[in-house]
Amino acid sequence: MISVLIADDHPIVRQGMQMLLEVQDDIEIVGVVEDGGKAVALAEKTRPTVALLDLNMPDMDGISATQAIQQASPETQVVILTSHHEDAMVFPAIKAGALSYLLKSTSPDDVVAAIRAAAHGESRLHPRVARRLMDEVSGQRVSVDVLTTRELEVLKEIAQGNDNKRIAANLSLSEKTVKTHVSNILGKLQLGDRTQAAIYALKSRLVPLDDN
Repeated sequence: MISVLIADDHPIVRQGMQMLLEVQDDIEIVGVVEDGGKAVALAEKTRPTVALLDLNMPDMDGISATQAIQQASPETQVVILTSHHEDAMVFPAIKAGALSYLLKSTSPDDVVAAIRAAAHGESRLHPRVARRLMDEVSGQRVSVDVLTTRELEVLKEIAQGNDNKRIAANLSLSEKTVKTHVSNILGKLQLGDRTQAAIYALKSRLVPLDDN
């Protein structure tokens, strides 16, 4: 079962998400709260598979809550579900550790799919958010030709939202070797982090961008 914590300060959104997830056979809800502080406390207590967070919440916002949940329950994947698609909100949330970033205009089926993907360490980005992130690295001039064949394979895995452990399993490598490849990729492509690497791979069409 995929255990999910829901945190949103809007009661209608909380109820809607609860009703949507309660009917899923493979998902159980461990708690529904209205602010970031309660989300962090509950995550530390219940260690959910996924925390579904809004950004604008009282007591503690979603970005701060994401950071705190990552510290309190490192195995918990954070999925942001919000109305905000501005750069000032998107980039800090992803850098704080959010695996996926969805807008509240996302269809219910896609929200459920994102939660299931997050349970397997795979990220989902709303197309509008993905394109903003692509624009962030649009000035990148370094060609993927500087990468080895193995580094290209690792880059594609990063773009699919996989963490080092999953990449290691998929490519039959040790996690230490994957970590070295990731470091080499960032250095060669002059990128700051894995998020930029993933968007670079999308922009270079190494993996398809899902517009659904």
